[in-house]
Amino acid sequence: MEENGPPCNLEAPSSSSSRQKLEGLLNKNMRIRMTDGRTLVGLFLCTDRDCNVILGSAQEFLKSSDMFSQGEPRVLGLAMIPGHHVVSIEVEADTLADAGCFTGSH
Repeated sequence: MEENGPPCNLEAPSSSSSRQKLEGLLNKNMRIRMTDGRTLVGLFLCTDRDCNVILGSAQEFLKSSDMFSQGEPRVLGLAMIPGHHVVSIEVEADTLADAGCFTGSH
């Protein structure tokens, strides 16, 4: 792994398959884990070629060893996550069925 995280593997905008996958995830609930241990959950609004991600209606969860002991989330609203701080991105289970052909694998 590189110092600033893994490289972004998004293909150029001319790749219609990659673009269609991303477009299919728009407005889906995403869970993004960051390098400092925080987790942000919100609606996927956009990304760019540097893998920066914009989440709407975002909530922040602090690092915890037990998913159920995280306490109350902090409401952030609109949030930008720099690509080099992203560790993982998951589609929330309740919106996964709506994502169609997206399987989560690169």
